[in-house]
Order: sequence, then C-alpha cells, then structure tokens
Amino acid sequence: MSFALLDSVNVLLIGIVVAIAALLPRGSKYGPIATLLLVGDWFGVFLLSIVVMLVFDGLGGLVEVFLDSPWFGIILIATGVISLIATVLSKGDNSKMLDGFLTPVKTPSWKTVSAGLILGVIQSATSLPFYAGLGFLSIGDFSPVIRYGGLVVYATLALSLPIIVAVLVGWVRRYPESPIGTVFEKVGENKSTVAKWSGYLVSLILCLMGANSLI
Repeated sequence: MSFALLDSVNVLLIGIVVAIAALLPRGSKYGPIATLLLVGDWFGVFLLSIVVMLVFDGLGGLVEVFLDSPWFGIILIATGVISLIATVLSKGDNSKMLDGFLTPVKTPSWKTVSAGLILGVIQSATSLPFYAGLGFLSIGDFSPVIRYGGLVVYATLALSLPIIVAVLVGWVRRYPESPIGTVFEKVGENKSTVAKWSGYLVSLILCLMGANSLI
C-alpha cells in the first residue's frame, strides 16, 4: 500500500487535470473529461499490473530473494538520489509534455480514455514503487484470488492523489472564492516550486524506504 500511494504522486497526470480545468470555460464538460481520463489511466495501471504480476509469479522465488537482499534497498536509495538530482536540474516546466496530452482531452470521447490509458501505462512502467509494491504482493502468502483481486485496490491507490486533486479542482471551478480555491490559486502561481517539492518528497521517501530495508 505504501508503494502504491507513493506511485500516486503523478505530477504529469495531476498537471493535465489542472490544465484541463484551467482551459475549459465554466459550465463546460470538465467532470466527464476528468472522469474519462482517470478511468483510462486506472485501466492502464490495472492492465500493466496484471502483466507484471504474471511475470513475477513466473519468476517464483527469485522475486522474494531480490526483495530480501540488500540490493533492493540499494536500488531504492539510488533511485531516490537520481530522482533528487533530476528534480534539482529540472526547470519544473512540463508545458510541452502537457500540450501533447491536452489535444485529445478537450472533449469527452474515447480519445480521452485512450490518452488516460497510455498515460497510466507510461506512469507505471517507469515507476520503481509500482514494481516494488507488486513484488511484495506477489510473494505474500495470499491466494491467487486475493493477489489478483487486490490489483483493483492497488490500481485505485496508485491513482488516489490524482482523484483527490480532480475532485478538489471540480469544487474550485464551482466555488472559486472558497478557501480551497484560494489555495489552488496559490499553487497555480507557484506550480514549478510545487512540482519540485513533490520531486523532493518522493526522493526522500524512496531513500528512507531503501534505508529501512537495509536495517
């Protein structure tokens, strides 16, 4: 669960949700668009998690040996350090990447679901916490029904933060003068800083998890 929640810090997906809300006029179809995008992303995460679980099950005891070895902690720490360096060097501007995803999500359609699905696969395939969480689920003393049924919960947890942000953004669109609206306005004015601090937080948690596994 901790790895799935860590995987939910998806700056790109959150940025797209916020950008959609900012671009669409009030009274437009923000709700259906955001819902379809998140549903597509959920299916991307869920489908890839099934594939990864099948691979891990086929590897048998090798997954457990790796997770119990010092190498797992070392890789977590190394990933955290690399993420920290990348965050420090980045300008916190994902505008070009956002533009590529915004085109098919300006209206609710199958393209919106497809864009979300692609984003979900990319998000998970490039996330170490995603694989780590599934690795622990794979070696757990659970029945196949629990392990594979648990992927529904796992995918949902991996999208928990974007879902919360989407709901809050919808609230802000309806009540822009509310306290939440004021907070989001501040975040929008400092989005580069927020993105950087999100990267710092993920880096710190990865390093702490790696250190904990080595103790």
